[in-house]
Amino acid sequence: MSDDQDTMDEWAAALAEADDSAQGEEPEVAELDELTDASGSLSADETRKLDTILDIPVTISMEVGRSKINIRNLLQLNQGSVVELDRVAGEPLDVLVNGTLIAHGEVVVVNDKFGIRLTDVISQVERIKKLR
Repeated sequence: MSDDQDTMDEWAAALAEADDSAQGEEPEVAELDELTDASGSLSADETRKLDTILDIPVTISMEVGRSKINIRNLLQLNQGSVVELDRVAGEPLDVLVNGTLIAHGEVVVVNDKFGIRLTDVISQVERIKKLR
């Protein structure tokens, strides 16, 4: 088993354990179908093209909030300074892929590392509307 798979298994187990202890219930496990072509099977050339696209790396980032300050105040920042953000405490974080909002989530800690649990995924239609 690869290191990536081991890490994913640890995350899944830790998240399930956190859900169990928080709710006292068995977690629901969603069964997902493999990505398939609705019109039938893909040709070898189409499969190769799809595999190429699926291997493209993207940058995923989580945004806690934003703030605008002038350069004078920026230059006065030092260790211990506090910058007020435009988001209320407890509000979901934005999940961005290559700068495009795709979901909202909440921060979780698993094995002393931060992670994010997705609470709301933006629909494909809404994402396309925002691109225009």
